[in-house]
Amino acid sequence: MNKGDDFDDSLIVAEVVSGQKELFRLLVNRHEKTVYRMGLSFFHNTEDASDFTQEVFLKVFRHLSTFEGRCRFSTWLYRVAYNTAVNRAARKTEYQSLAEDPSSPEYARDWDTPEQTLLRQVVQTAVGEAVKELPERYRICVDLFFFYDRSYQEIQVITGYPVNTIKSHVFRAKKMLREKLADFRYL
Repeated sequence: MNKGDDFDDSLIVAEVVSGQKELFRLLVNRHEKTVYRMGLSFFHNTEDASDFTQEVFLKVFRHLSTFEGRCRFSTWLYRVAYNTAVNRAARKTEYQSLAEDPSSPEYARDWDTPEQTLLRQVVQTAVGEAVKELPERYRICVDLFFFYDRSYQEIQVITGYPVNTIKSHVFRAKKMLREKLADFRYL
């Protein structure tokens, strides 16, 4: 997402709050894939992820007037999504990183040869298995940092962890992953 998108989000929020409710669809269209992927990370199936996505956007719509603009709209939205997921997941199962799904179409490339595709799947499976072994708090920070492209400050807003804790979690997770994936270094 670029800076223009952040500005556009703020303008759309202001318009929705001022009464143009139909513009909320623009925010949903822009962010629903990311919220849905977060739902998949927590709930591991498409039906629950879809329900989760709908629940998050309903909450966001109801509370849009409380968005103060002190952070990017996407950060605020992901905070709502994260809190919703954590509350629901506490009743179900634990978090699963996006790295744990090597079949994700997001990582497929049309120009890969069959050998490259197979190698990519093998490496992604290994990374997914290694990420599964990380403590949950490390997985969440790594996922938000690498797969959702969130800054440390945004992760702090989303998770409530202090920035130095997040940096430490990402650093330790990378070290653990480096050790677990040493055999793949030369592929």
